[in-house]
Amino acid sequence: MPSRALFASYRRLFAAPGAAAFTLAGLLGRLALSMNGVSLVVLLAERRGSYALAGTVSATGLVTGAIGMPLLGRLVDRYGQARVAVPAALYNAAPLAALLLCVRLGAPDWTLYACWAACAAAPNLGGMARARWAYLYRADPAARHLANSLEQALDELCFMAGPVLAMALCTAVTPEAGLLAAGTLGTTGALLFAAQRRTEPPLPARSARDRHGSPLRVPGLRVLLLTFLATGMVFGSTEITTVAYADTLGHKAAAGGLLALVAAGSCAAGLLFGLLTPRRSPGLRFLCGTAAMAGVLLLPLAAGLGGAGLGLLGVVLFAAGTATAPTMVTGMTLVQELLPQRQFNEGMAVAVSGIVVGISGGAALAGAVAEHTAPGTGYLLPAAAAVLALLIALAGRRSLAPARRAPAENAERAVSTSV
Repeated sequence: MPSRALFASYRRLFAAPGAAAFTLAGLLGRLALSMNGVSLVVLLAERRGSYALAGTVSATGLVTGAIGMPLLGRLVDRYGQARVAVPAALYNAAPLAALLLCVRLGAPDWTLYACWAACAAAPNLGGMARARWAYLYRADPAARHLANSLEQALDELCFMAGPVLAMALCTAVTPEAGLLAAGTLGTTGALLFAAQRRTEPPLPARSARDRHGSPLRVPGLRVLLLTFLATGMVFGSTEITTVAYADTLGHKAAAGGLLALVAAGSCAAGLLFGLLTPRRSPGLRFLCGTAAMAGVLLLPLAAGLGGAGLGLLGVVLFAAGTATAPTMVTGMTLVQELLPQRQFNEGMAVAVSGIVVGISGGAALAGAVAEHTAPGTGYLLPAAAAVLALLIALAGRRSLAPARRAPAENAERAVSTSV
């Protein structure tokens, strides 16, 4: 019965014509994104025999992606989703193919860095999907909350299935198979997504003073960026620490399952969170989410320092995952509340870039801690990062209250709703 109610609640989102089509197309693109990291590491470790090279090439891509994503988001806001996503997806296939060719031909290492860095123009289909939901249900806050919860659950689903699929292809077929599949899925998903024109948000009217404005001028987005940076550190440090901890117990292969439990907890919490009727302001809900995340992440720390086995660790990691989804869902809702429609895509890309940079930094710190401390000590990092996220949110809580729309902005939204 609960599952039937859950299905019925989310099914109403797809009453909007074209909603199912763009959701499924976007899902392909996000699945490809979640396959890239594992596929690259396995490929370079197998063909070049160096995990160090694989790690630094991967980090280069994360940095350039964090820079390129907001720039691409600005282009989307200015020219529209289809006009940017199609050339970006086709372009992105070129450096990916070049990377595979360089690996096959034994080209110098610098070519790998150059090719992977050039792959930074991948369209942010998750952000564009959220922008479509925000447009479709612009007059229904409850539906937007439900849609943001669905999107977060789909993100978690992809990051559970993507690495498993990538590893299976790389080991059972050929080391190149993971990136080949990811590239094919990513390009296909982006092209199919762009083809769904009837759900694409119309371009709002722009004035000359808005032409070069950055969403980071909004204080609330700066607070969210820093909070998401700390949240990304939670993700990155949890991943590396869990792999290292499982390895010390002699069960390194179980690390994938443990990390899947974190994502499963977040996915389940995201879906259930969407069913709750928002009664408090998004800013207050965001504070509650970061506080819950800081509290729940003490559980893996206690389990790790106490020398818990894999079973107990799996339970607490699932519990830890349940606090991240509500925080992310409310954070994306705040991005939509704080920014005008003409900056939705760039604003969401900025938020995602903060998470990406945080993941990279958290993983690097956790790797150093794992090498020089006792097993389980690394869980101090996600716990500390969650506390940092809470402190940032508390310090900037006044900025998280959306300002009242100016008359020009109200007119802009009125124009977009009439299209």
